[in-house]
Amino acid sequence: MGSHFTHPVTDAASLRKMNQGIDTSVELLKTTDVDIIAYACTTGSLIEGNGYEAEIEQQISDNAGVPSVATAASVKRAFKALNAKSIAVATPYVEELNRLEKQFLEDSGFEVIDVSGLGLRTDNEIGDQHPETAYQEVRKLNHTAADCIFISCTGYHTADIIEPLEADLEKPVVTSNQATLWDALRKLRVDYSEIPLGTLYSQ
Repeated sequence: MGSHFTHPVTDAASLRKMNQGIDTSVELLKTTDVDIIAYACTTGSLIEGNGYEAEIEQQISDNAGVPSVATAASVKRAFKALNAKSIAVATPYVEELNRLEKQFLEDSGFEVIDVSGLGLRTDNEIGDQHPETAYQEVRKLNHTAADCIFISCTGYHTADIIEPLEADLEKPVVTSNQATLWDALRKLRVDYSEIPLGTLYSQ
């Protein structure tokens, strides 16, 4: 018999539904005596616009009693640490999420030079992509005038291509997971200077 299971679509409605479970997730995590909690979803932490990422961080910290970071907030802090004002963005998202992300970044004071999305509709499709996919997507961006490249989505495999892209493009590359980890380590005052994840880790 064939399976009728379908993977959930990654869109604004599903992200809002996911966020209804933040408090439940925090209740589970705080029993493990963690030092910090990271909300690791880019579009989930910007879905309600500029400022929502800070609300999520506050919600988690108030509940857990420990510091927290949310990916969209971490990305903004990364841009500021790099003094990046103009950004070219590569994502695996559908157009709806690309529009929301572009609006969020512009409302946060950044100039978005270009946005490219793969139009992938499920988390599984995104997770199945090889890092080379992200590499090639970035190379096709209109990034000449950008101070920085941003590769969005914590489900998009990008760690292996950060430093090669920086060498090729001669500008910083920020990714969702890289920025989230950097921000968490920074808040905990952990030395991250030897981690080979690009220019951001020298900040």
